[in-house]
Amino acid sequence: MSDLDATTPRIFLVRHGETEWTKNGRYTGTTDLELTHTGIAQVKGTASYLVGSGKLIDPARIARIWVSPRKRALQTLGLLFNNSSTEPGTYNAVITEDIAEWNYGDYEGLLVGEIRAGRKERGLDGHVEWDIWRDGCEGGESAQQVTERLDRLISEIREIQEPCMNGEGSADVVLVAHGHILRAFVKRWLKYPLDNQLPLMFSPGAIGILSYRNHDLDEPGFYLGMALPLQE
Repeated sequence: MSDLDATTPRIFLVRHGETEWTKNGRYTGTTDLELTHTGIAQVKGTASYLVGSGKLIDPARIARIWVSPRKRALQTLGLLFNNSSTEPGTYNAVITEDIAEWNYGDYEGLLVGEIRAGRKERGLDGHVEWDIWRDGCEGGESAQQVTERLDRLISEIREIQEPCMNGEGSADVVLVAHGHILRAFVKRWLKYPLDNQLPLMFSPGAIGILSYRNHDLDEPGFYLGMALPLQE
């Protein structure tokens, strides 16, 4: 049985488009930035190719959308479905902190080099450099706290998709969120701890895809690549 059978429910991960802090690498958690002009163009470009009737993300197949409450994510959601024949409000979109960006606490707005230098000045890390996946954020979330909220969301997704593992109805879901939290979601989907050394990259405005191998709820996987639907 093919792992690439598109009747198996899928999870589409959508990273918001570029912001001013995305460009310079500043940690952006709760700060409510809007998309830049480039960020808007990124999402529109992705949507024009991949979202719409008969395309990779087909509104007719979506059971649920979860979106971060930050402006950049909500703006991305609106742009993503603008080219669709179905209005975003007609399907079940849930705004939730469960898929909000990692709360960076004291590190909000800083560059990774600034975070590591500050921690060393305070004698926190010794010979081992700070790693968010292991150490979390002072004044913000720990890896365990992020794990707990993502596992809660994964349980909800599995409840929706379990009855539809062989194409029995519309069961695709969409998550519209942020770079760190979506990479964390991939790790938890694959049942890895967040400090697992799984290097992942996720460009602004890009879409990733998760699903299940062999139509089996107990075999979560991710697509290294997926052929796009044929266009009539």
